Amino acid sequence: MKGVLADNDVQRQVEVLLHIFETEAWQDVWRHLNIQLLSFEILGILRSASDLELWRECQNHEVILITANRNDEGPESLESTIREFNKPNNLPVFTLANPKRVLHDRDYVELVAERLLQYLLEIERIRGTGRLYIP
Repeated sequence: MKGVLADNDVQRQVEVLLHIFETEAWQDVWRHLNIQLLSFEILGILRSASDLELWRECQNHEVILITANRNDEGPESLESTIREFNKPNNLPVFTLANPKRVLHDRDYVELVAERLLQYLLEIERIRGTGRLYIP
């Protein structure tokens, strides 16, 4: 795994999580993981890419997608894509269960950060799970 990508709908939430990861409580774990925060531009992905295109590019680049609202509306939706194309070696997509709360509830964002770091530490074990909701 080379990095993480914040989907269009969770840019601010991932910035909040990064701030938590850089606190004294979590910085050693975060640095140990040596994960880069990547952008659509760095990866050469259009921000208007379909869910299918985005998922494929994330898999091709070994990048974890963090999202909130990729839906199951049509054959190129994220949920349909995962159901049809997910294989045991694919990286999961992390979906923030309550993205608004990440921005306004310090206890909740700490829980989200802890859960995400736990998943990242065991990434090889959770490959192929498709989508994981956080927390």
